[in-house]
Amino acid sequence: MRLDELNAPERRLWDSFSQGRTVDVLDDLASAEAVVRADIIAALLLDAGVDHAPGDRPALRLTGARVTGCLNLRFTEIAVPVVLTDCRFDEPPLLQGARTRELVMSGCALPGLVADTAQIDARLVLTRCHVTGPLVLNRTQINGDLDIRDMVITCPDGEAISAVHAKVGGDLLCAKLAVEGRFRLSGASIDGEFDLEGASLRNPGGHALDAYHVQVAQDFTFHPGFSAEGRIILSGATVAAAIGFCGARLSNPGDIALEAVDVTVSRNFDLGRGLTVDGGIQLDGTRIGTELSFRDARLTEADGTALSLRAIQARETDLRTQRPIDGVVDARNAQLGTLYDAPDTWPADLRLAETTYDALAFPLSAAERVRWIRRAGGGYLPQPYEQLATAYRKLGHEDEARTVLLAKQRHRRTTLSAHTRAWGHVQDVAVGYGYRPLRAGLWLMALLVCGTLFFGLHPPAPLEAAKAPDFNAVFYTLDLLVPIITFGQEGAFAPRGSGQWLAYGLIAAGWVLATTVTAGVSRAISRQ
Repeated sequence: MRLDELNAPERRLWDSFSQGRTVDVLDDLASAEAVVRADIIAALLLDAGVDHAPGDRPALRLTGARVTGCLNLRFTEIAVPVVLTDCRFDEPPLLQGARTRELVMSGCALPGLVADTAQIDARLVLTRCHVTGPLVLNRTQINGDLDIRDMVITCPDGEAISAVHAKVGGDLLCAKLAVEGRFRLSGASIDGEFDLEGASLRNPGGHALDAYHVQVAQDFTFHPGFSAEGRIILSGATVAAAIGFCGARLSNPGDIALEAVDVTVSRNFDLGRGLTVDGGIQLDGTRIGTELSFRDARLTEADGTALSLRAIQARETDLRTQRPIDGVVDARNAQLGTLYDAPDTWPADLRLAETTYDALAFPLSAAERVRWIRRAGGGYLPQPYEQLATAYRKLGHEDEARTVLLAKQRHRRTTLSAHTRAWGHVQDVAVGYGYRPLRAGLWLMALLVCGTLFFGLHPPAPLEAAKAPDFNAVFYTLDLLVPIITFGQEGAFAPRGSGQWLAYGLIAAGWVLATTVTAGVSRAISRQ
C-alpha cells in the first residue's frame, strides 16, 4: 500500500493505528470528505506494511467516517481490537469464517453484516446501529457478550437477524432492540442471560422471534416494555433460570402469539403482571421448576384456544388473570401443582380432562367448584370430579368431596338411556347415590310412621285367629319394609282394600331402598 495514495482521513488512521488512537475524521473535515476506503481498513487489520515500535498496542478506532467499497475480511485472522463509531458503510462488511479479538460498532449505519462461522474472542457490540439488511451470525462463536442494544434493523421481507446455532459465551443483550423482519436464533447457546427488555420485534403474520431449541444459562427476559407482532417461538428451549414476560405485549391475532412447547425452565415462567396477548399461547409439554403465573395478564383469542396448557408440569400455577380469558383454556393432562384461581376470572370454556393438581389454594365450596368443572364442553368426564374430590379429601373436607362425587353421578346420568336414568333418579332421591346414606334412614322412618299409623287405625284381620300372635302395627310395618328379616307379623295377617295396596307399596319401597342402599354404599366404598 503506497502512502501517497491515501486521502487525509486514511492517512490519519494509518498513522494512529500502531498506538491504537481514536481517529475522529469529523473533527476537521466536512461530512462529504470523511471517506475511508474499506480496502485501507482491511490492509491495516491484516498488518499490511505497518511498522510497530516496541510497546505499541495497535488497534483500529475510527469515528464518523463513510466507509466505501466492501470490507472483505472473510476467513482472515484479525489480531487487534476494532472499534467503529458513527460510521456509515456503503456495503455490508463480510466476516465469514474470520477470527478477531473484539469488534465494536456503535452508532453505525450498515446495509447488513455477514459474520457467519466467525470466531470472536471477546465481545461483538453493535449498539445504536441502524442496519437495513440482514445481520448473519449463523454458527458464530462469541466468547464474550453479544450486545445489540438500541439497534434498529430493517429487513421486512426476510430474516433480519439470523444466528442459528450461534454460541455466546456471555450475555445476549437486546434491550430496546427494534427489528422489522424475522429474528432467528434456533439452536443457539447463550452462557449468560438473554435480555429483550423494551425490545420491539415486528413481523406481522410471520415469526417475530424463532428461538427454537435455544439454550440459556441464566434468565430469559422479555419485560418490561417488550412488544412483538408475529409469532414468538421458544419451543424446545432450555432455560436454567427463569422466563419472564411481565408487562410485555404480544400480538398475532387469529394465530399463536407465543409458542413454547416442550420448554424446560428451572425456575419461574412468568406470564403475568401486565402481559397483554392478542392471539393464542401454547405451552404444551412444558416443564416448569417452580411457578407458572398468569397473574393480572390479559389474554384474548376469541375464536380459538387462548391458552393451551396440555401436559405441562409445574409446582404452582396461578390463573388469576386480570379478567376472564377470552377464548378456550385447554389444560388437559396438565400437572398444575398448587392451583391459584378465582371465580371472577374463570374462563368460559375450561378443559380439565385428566388434569391433576396437588392442592387448591382457594378451595371454595363444592357447588362453586362443580360449576368450574362444568365450564368444559364435550360432555361427561369422570376424572375432573374425582380429582376435585381428592383435593377436598386432602384438606379434610369429606362432605365437600361427597358433594362433588354426587354431582359426578348426576352428570353421568344425563348420558344414560331413559330407563337407566329413571333408576338413577330413584337412587339419587333414596340415598344420593350412596353419598347421602342418612336419606335411607329418613325414608325408612317416614314409611314406618305412615304404615304404623295406618295399620294402627285399620288393623288387618288375622289369617288364623287361633294361631295368630297379637297384632303390632310397628313390627307389622317393619315386616313389610325390611326384606328377608321377619318378625312373624306379615304372614299372620291379611290386609284388605286400601290396606292391601299400602302393604304392597311398603314391600316395594323396602326392596327399592335395600337395592339402592346396597348399590350406593358399594359405589361409595369403591371410591374411598
